[in-house]
Amino acid sequence: MKYVAVTACPTGIAHTYMAAEALQIAAKDLNVDMKVETRGSVGAENELTAEDIKQADSVIIAADTNVPMERFDGKKVIVVSVKDAIKDAKGLIERANNAAVQKSDLSDQVSAIKSAKKSEQKGIYKHLMTGVSFMIPFVVAGGILIAISFAFGIEAFKEEGTIAAALMTIGGGNAFALMVPILAGYIAFSIADRPGLVPGMVGGMLAASIGAGFLGGIIAGFLAGYVIVGLKSIIKLPKTLAGLMPVLILPVLSTLIVGLAMIYIIGAPVTAINVGLNNWLKGMSGTNSVILGLILGGMMALDMGGPVNKAAYAFAAGSLVAGQTSPVMAAVMAAGMVPPLGIALATTLAKNKFTIEEHEAGKAAYALGISFITEGAIPFAAADPARVIPSIMLGSAITGALSMLFGCGLAVPHGGLFVLFIPNAVANLPMYLISIVVGTVITAFTLMTLKKTI
Repeated sequence: MKYVAVTACPTGIAHTYMAAEALQIAAKDLNVDMKVETRGSVGAENELTAEDIKQADSVIIAADTNVPMERFDGKKVIVVSVKDAIKDAKGLIERANNAAVQKSDLSDQVSAIKSAKKSEQKGIYKHLMTGVSFMIPFVVAGGILIAISFAFGIEAFKEEGTIAAALMTIGGGNAFALMVPILAGYIAFSIADRPGLVPGMVGGMLAASIGAGFLGGIIAGFLAGYVIVGLKSIIKLPKTLAGLMPVLILPVLSTLIVGLAMIYIIGAPVTAINVGLNNWLKGMSGTNSVILGLILGGMMALDMGGPVNKAAYAFAAGSLVAGQTSPVMAAVMAAGMVPPLGIALATTLAKNKFTIEEHEAGKAAYALGISFITEGAIPFAAADPARVIPSIMLGSAITGALSMLFGCGLAVPHGGLFVLFIPNAVANLPMYLISIVVGTVITAFTLMTLKKTI
């Protein structure tokens, strides 16, 4: 018989490992094969592979915290508390053989698909995108609140005690202040699991405080993650002292190493690069700004929410500063709205070139486009990539270039056309709208020209 098990307690220190040890001892006494995954404070260890689970006759989940269950679909699964495994591991193994078969519902299946897609991402890109995905809600929340403060006047937040000042404090002083630490912390989390959060976030805070900004946060996150990995491979403690690793040894040593590196080695050069980049963005005009807008606009449409799109968005989000409008953010958001809007317009104007299903999808694409959900173009691109992708890239690239050329600016990182109702959120609003309209029309007519009549 072959068994696999997962143990996890709320603190992830003592009972997680006591339960694992009890199960392994009981398995040895019963002469059965047992592999145990522990999900403790140092992260998941001895992880179960797909092959381990496939070969297992039964699965034992001894946990008092959430454990991903979709991977055990179709297997005999018994779920108990960690205390049950510690008290009667032999009885648990015997009961597991008669456990019910795990059947996933729709939500589990969706989770499994997402997990599978996420697992396809590897290396540096995976870690960076994990950090960016956790950072974006902070950027959006902070940016929207900052924009709302502008509704009271572009400099109303400078008056102490006002609602505008409170909104700026919440959005700019706090939500935006967490942007870089969250980015760094979750890059480290992706690399080293929970132990990476402390040195990653501290490194991110240092990057923000010394002026290293977005770039410094990325470096701090990767440094923190790999420092944890290195320390875990070097430091080996007996089981009786294993509880010291997550609460004392790893956080103290990793934070010390990352902190000193950020202050004495990494901080100064990265800060200089960050200041130079910001000065370049602020001073950018004419041909340079148009070329940058052209490139970022094309990136937004290339894979419609994929890695290239996310890279352009992350770059724009990094250019946002509390209380200021960003021309890069304006170009990126305008370009991101164009693909679904242009396709929707094409389905409206050229009814003989799209199927009935595409006409219906086109109606929904209008709503997705004005909401800055570029993914609304994906069904059309999947059905006809050779015609759709060049059309949307052309429209988005021109929109990005026009937005930069007209000197448009945006203080909000998300929201699409709905942010236009917030006074002072968009600099040069009329030309910003023209940029979006021009790109939408170009996309629509290019697609209509390339598409064949049905």
